[in-house]
Amino acid sequence: MDSVLFDYSARILASMVCGFLLGIERKSRQNPVGIRTLVLISISCCTLSILSVYMADLGIYRGDPTRIASTSVTGIGFIGGGAILEQGLKIRGLTTAAIILTAAALGLCCGAGLYEPVAITMFVALIILFLMNKLERIIFPATKTKLLQLKLEGTDINQGKIETILKNNGIIISDINMEYTAKKEQIILSYTIKTPDSLDALKLANHLGKVETLINFTLIDK
Repeated sequence: MDSVLFDYSARILASMVCGFLLGIERKSRQNPVGIRTLVLISISCCTLSILSVYMADLGIYRGDPTRIASTSVTGIGFIGGGAILEQGLKIRGLTTAAIILTAAALGLCCGAGLYEPVAITMFVALIILFLMNKLERIIFPATKTKLLQLKLEGTDINQGKIETILKNNGIIISDINMEYTAKKEQIILSYTIKTPDSLDALKLANHLGKVETLINFTLIDK
């Protein structure tokens, strides 16, 4: 009996460690889905997996005991879906939803006593979460979506100069819209852009100030 208790305790403890490590990563990025949520998801799935294995070993369930694990994954899908938010042109929470599913999978594996796959998955997941993010920022530095609005006087606009200034500041133009006011002879150019995290807004303002017809500009998050 003691050996069984130790085995179950080891499985639940392993699932708790997995959820804790994933929660630390999310909390370090100021994400609302943090340590407690992922630990509870992981140990809950671990317990359900233990139940599934137990019922299968004793033969006390006539149907398919693996349905417990499969329905657990379905339920976790609803939690993951709730973590995904659409904010303007941005979709946030996809990584968090994936981490929730990972925590559930690790918990189920811990419950089944599959420690080797758990160790490998945990190692790979932590590498992806901590190192891959830095690699992505090196390869694709422009990650933040913003709206840049330029109000210009007259119709003689050097759009090429504006786009060169944006490019020199590491900005990628995704889309452009124009609004023209005939009575005031003013044009508003609205750029949907992607900017690097290290964008110096004051430096950009100084560069755009060299555009002779510029009246003012606005830079806001989308």
